[in-house]
Amino acid sequence: MKYNARPLSKKIKLLLFLLTAFSGVSCNNDDGSGGFVLPKTAKADQSLVETDITVQNFMWKAMNFWYFWQAEVPNLADDAFALDAEGSQMYTEFLASEDNPADFFDQQLLFNQDRFSFWAEDYETLTKSLAGVSRSNGLEFGLISFSDNDDIFGYVRYIVPNSDAATKDISRGELFTGVDGQTLNNDNYADLLFGDNDTYTLNMADIDGEVVTPNDKEVTLTKQENLAENPVFLTRSFDISGEKIGYLMYNGFTNEYDEDLNNAIGELRSAGITNLVLDLRYNPGGSVNTARLLSSMIYGTNTSDLFLRARYNDRLQPLFNAEDLERNFTDKSSNGAALNRLNFTKVYILTSGSTASASELVINGLAPYIDVVQIGETTRGKNEFSVTMVDDPDHTGAPYVYTPERENKINPSNRWAIQPLIGRNENADGFSDYTAGLVPDIALQEDLANLGVLGDLDEPLLARAIQDITGSTSKRSFAVKMPANVMTSSKMFTPIKDNMYVDDVPKLDLSLLE
Repeated sequence: MKYNARPLSKKIKLLLFLLTAFSGVSCNNDDGSGGFVLPKTAKADQSLVETDITVQNFMWKAMNFWYFWQAEVPNLADDAFALDAEGSQMYTEFLASEDNPADFFDQQLLFNQDRFSFWAEDYETLTKSLAGVSRSNGLEFGLISFSDNDDIFGYVRYIVPNSDAATKDISRGELFTGVDGQTLNNDNYADLLFGDNDTYTLNMADIDGEVVTPNDKEVTLTKQENLAENPVFLTRSFDISGEKIGYLMYNGFTNEYDEDLNNAIGELRSAGITNLVLDLRYNPGGSVNTARLLSSMIYGTNTSDLFLRARYNDRLQPLFNAEDLERNFTDKSSNGAALNRLNFTKVYILTSGSTASASELVINGLAPYIDVVQIGETTRGKNEFSVTMVDDPDHTGAPYVYTPERENKINPSNRWAIQPLIGRNENADGFSDYTAGLVPDIALQEDLANLGVLGDLDEPLLARAIQDITGSTSKRSFAVKMPANVMTSSKMFTPIKDNMYVDDVPKLDLSLLE
C-alpha cells in the first residue's frame, strides 16, 4: 500500500524502525499452526463500557495494521494508546466514542484525503457484490442536477439483461424526474431510489427544446435478490473503409466472468479485427487481476513485462518479497486456460467520469507499452486498491484478510466487513499519480439529446473512435447540445461502488525482520 552514498545507514534506520514497530510480530509455532501474532497494541476491555465495541475493535486493529495512510491518522498510531491499564481504558473509551460502527469508521479512522474506503454491515452481501451479484432491478442510470434549483433528474444508461427492467417499457436515453410522484432532489433521491423499498414507480420525462419536461409515462420497477450481471455487455465487429474494427463494452472487472471476457476477445480475434475500441465509460472497476488479464489479452502475453508494482504503506512494504509486489503480463487465466491475445500496438478506450479504479489501471498499465487513445471524459482518479477485511485476526501472514476458505474462522459475533485502501499500483514507468483522473486525448461528453444506441456505428463516442481509426474527413459534427454532467450514478450505491480490489494479498514474509 499506502529505498546509493548512504545506503547502509538508511537500511539500518529502517530495520530499527521495523523491529520497534513490530516487536510483537512473530512466527509462533507452539500451536503447530505457524500462527501469526499481531503487533502489540492496546487491548480493549468490554467490561469498562456499555457499548458493544466488538466491531470497532476489529476495525481499529485491521486499519492500524493495513491502512495505506496509517501513519497520517493520529488515531491509528501504534503508540496512540499505551500498553498498560490506563492505555487499555483510553483505548476502550475511544472505541465506545461512537455507538455506530459505521460512524466510528468514517469519522475516527479515515485519512482526510481518502475518498474510497468503506464498510459493510454483512461480509456476505459485500463479497456477493464483488462477484457481480446484488439486489437490483437492473436499471443502470446517471443522475444530474438541474442548474437552477436543488432538483435532479436521471437518464438511463443501459439495462441489465434478465432483470426486471429488461421486461419493462424503458430503454437507454429515457429520462425521469420523480419517484412515486415525488420530484427528485438532493435531499430525497437516495432514499427514493436506493432505500429499502423493493418496488418504486419512475415518473418519466422528455427533452423539449433542450429542457427536461415531465410527461405522463410511468414505469414500475422491482428489485430482485441476487441479480447477477455479466460485465461483458456487448461485442461487435465492423468492416469500415478497409479497417476491421472490434468493439467491446465491458462494465465491471468481475473475476467470476473472466472466461466470458476471454471468449469475447477470442471472438474478436477470430473475426480478424485489426483495431479495438474498448468501452469502459460505465465501468467503475473491480478485480486487479482481471485488469491484468484484459491488458494481457490486448497487449500480448510476454510474461517478462511488468504490468504493475504494488506499493503498500512504508511500514509493510519491506515485509513483502519483491517478486510478490510485482505482477507481469500473463498468458493464462486464473483457472489455467490460455488467454486469447490480440498483440495490438494501439487501443482506443472510451471513458467518462464513471470510469474508475481497475479501468484506470488498464489504461495506466498499458501506457508504457502501446499507444492508448482515450476518448471521452476525464476518469474518476482512483489509483489505490483495497481488500475485504473481516474479524479474522489469526489469518497467518494476512491478518483480517477475507478468504472464502476461512469463513468458519471469522468471529461469529461480528459479520461486519471493511474495504479499506491498503496500497497503490504503479505501472512499469513508476507512474501512479492520477488522483485527478486520466485526461482523454480526445474530449467528448455524452449528449443527453443524442445518447445513441450502444454498439451502433452512430453512437457518438464509438463514431468518434471510428473516425480516428479510419482517418475519415467526414463533416459530421460532434458538438454536444446537452452534456451529461453526472453527479453520481446507480453503480455508486452498490456495495462494490468504484472499488479496485486485490484477490490475493501476498503473505507477509516475517523472515525479513530477522
